[in-house]
Amino acid sequence: MTTFTIVGGTPLRGTVRVPGDKSISHRALLLGALAEGTSTVRNLSTGDDVARSRAAVEAMGAHVERDGNRERISGGASVLREPDRVLDVGNSGTSIRLLAGMCARLPWLTVLEGDASIAQRPMDRVAEPLRRMGAFVDGRGDGRYPPLVVRGGRLRGIEYDVPMASAQVKSAVLLAGLGAAGETVVREISPTRAHTEEMLAACGADIAVDGLEVRLRPSELKPFELDVPGDPSQAAFWVVAACTVSGSDVTVEGVYLGAARTGFLDALRRMGADIEVDEVAGTVRARSSELRAADVSGAEIPGLDEIPVLAVAAARAKGTTTFTGIDELVIKESNRLATISSELAALGGRVEGGGDRLVVHGPSAMRGGALRSHGDHRIAMAMAVAALGADGETTIDGWDAVATSYPEFGQHLERLRGG
Repeated sequence: MTTFTIVGGTPLRGTVRVPGDKSISHRALLLGALAEGTSTVRNLSTGDDVARSRAAVEAMGAHVERDGNRERISGGASVLREPDRVLDVGNSGTSIRLLAGMCARLPWLTVLEGDASIAQRPMDRVAEPLRRMGAFVDGRGDGRYPPLVVRGGRLRGIEYDVPMASAQVKSAVLLAGLGAAGETVVREISPTRAHTEEMLAACGADIAVDGLEVRLRPSELKPFELDVPGDPSQAAFWVVAACTVSGSDVTVEGVYLGAARTGFLDALRRMGADIEVDEVAGTVRARSSELRAADVSGAEIPGLDEIPVLAVAAARAKGTTTFTGIDELVIKESNRLATISSELAALGGRVEGGGDRLVVHGPSAMRGGALRSHGDHRIAMAMAVAALGADGETTIDGWDAVATSYPEFGQHLERLRGG
């Protein structure tokens, strides 16, 4: 494992362009592999998670050729085949869940595995609807945990009410439904990211969305061209850093600003953050701000991957911020409810976590210390942001975790600090 050292107090100034959106990049690779012909994708995410999805579709016969920041993906039934090896998704929960849906519609056996973190993440939420559609899906612990064995083939469309707010479950069922006999209907309990539905429609799928209900009929996909916008979840680190480090002024360029992905901006605005957004240009400008506490809960939680760095903002805000309904954090790359609490406390933050709640008291006088990423990319980068506003030197052990989604983070940080 690598260690990253940060000395706090230096303001961040300038512009930065974050990697392509991770969620869109995963889907672009899978849909490009399923489409008959050659698709072109620009600005694919540079993180290891997306590289795992790329390796998986290549193992199934798709051809992915890189030319600068452009990927050409050649796929379709004429080239896809049974993989001759286990597909290793590393640390990517998105990869394993979406690939399970894709593989359920293909007439062969696929084995999906990942690292120690993935091995502890529940997959029954995906396996159960796929089994109802007619796929064979099994794993450890009565089929709940990876490695997963998926034998696809003759599927039938189903009506499925997703019991939790999960774009990954919805997407897995829709990917399987592309090859199912009859109509597949998915209903959500609350809105989640709609990247899969939007991208399927762009590929010519017979799909209709009505509020929380998605209807899909079996479809052949057309190849597509796509420019992947910048990842708002990565932009969030720079926005919070600019708001919490005195004298900072940062503009993030080329960011995806769809309504389902900007909940962190809404939360920060309620905290009094000085933020300007240009939706046409896709830019977000943030400046150092006097933050105040603002609770985060309810329907906004399913759309927030940014809770670790929002907790950092809360630690710098005046008053007590409570995050409620965040029990899903315990089954992320780490138990984020625990790791946010322990690492912020190590810097002097006053944090209480348990159940489905995280309570952060601010403003805390942060001091440098020794931190751990716990193998979680979002914890590593959130703690880097916290360290920027702390007095003295902070070391973060396990810094290599940032390669999961944003390998350029350290380089971009030094540039914004004038290094």
